[in-house]
Amino acid sequence: MNLRIDQSARLPDFIIGGAPKCGTTSLHFILSQNPAVGIPDDEIHFFDADDPIGHPDFLFDGPDGLDWRDPNPGNLESLGWYAGRFSKLAGCACLGEDSTIYLQSEVAAERIAKMLPDVRLIFMLRNPVKRAYSQYWHLMTRGRTTCSFEKALRVHPSVILGSTYAPHLRRYLEIFGPNRVRIVLFEDFLADQQGFIDGITDFLDVPRMQVTSGNAWFNRTYYPCHLGMQRAINLLSSRIVRQQYRNHFNQRRGPRERARNKLHYYWFRYAHPVFLKSTKQPPMAPKTQRFLEQHLSARNGGLSTLLGRDLSAVWPRFTG
Repeated sequence: MNLRIDQSARLPDFIIGGAPKCGTTSLHFILSQNPAVGIPDDEIHFFDADDPIGHPDFLFDGPDGLDWRDPNPGNLESLGWYAGRFSKLAGCACLGEDSTIYLQSEVAAERIAKMLPDVRLIFMLRNPVKRAYSQYWHLMTRGRTTCSFEKALRVHPSVILGSTYAPHLRRYLEIFGPNRVRIVLFEDFLADQQGFIDGITDFLDVPRMQVTSGNAWFNRTYYPCHLGMQRAINLLSSRIVRQQYRNHFNQRRGPRERARNKLHYYWFRYAHPVFLKSTKQPPMAPKTQRFLEQHLSARNGGLSTLLGRDLSAVWPRFTG
């Protein structure tokens, strides 16, 4: 697919659209080693950049009012920014991007269809309870929250929304059709990495590749040894954390922003890892787990039918 903005611009042939904390980083890493595939290093977050629920940190209070990136297809400045993310990869046979919040977005599917009518979409799912808990710890270890998991269920909507698969998958299937949407499970990736990746490359019409322990990278998470100290650190560093999102869209790059950018880099490169030493995820409270098993099964009603598979066989106590 070659949707042209100028004589050389290309836009993606495929999108890894979610869900977060479901193994998409490993999938991205493996596909990036296929010579036929070109995919930017970072998540793009373009088609839902103006969503204050999915991306609250993409909106800034500036001296001239609200500072935000307009992802509508008619905005040529934003479209040029988006196309620029792929300019160095234009020689690859198949271009892709990885933006894991697209699945839960209420607006991304229609925008993608308007700009990329022939795109193929990959959605990677995981046990919704484990996914929600993993996202909470991602927020904690990245300085994004200071609260308990139970409170996060109330104050961070993305924790629940990210595990709400069924209604959003129906939207994508309705808009794009089943032939251009591939839905896969993280649990299947763990069980058979080679077979899993063969299915993905066949879907993308690119040559198959050998998956080895060297190129099947996993995004290992480290956890705080002292949760109370981590919460206090996050409270102090919250303004540093927001700087990375301003950098993402090249917003306001004056002296103050450059200083914040350096502070953000040194904080997360050198200081922050000092407090993350444990490789063992703290256990979830049993009552909280029972609540999520019931609630997320209800939110994903009909998912087994949609996928043509009894998901309770891979997600214990799931009834959707």
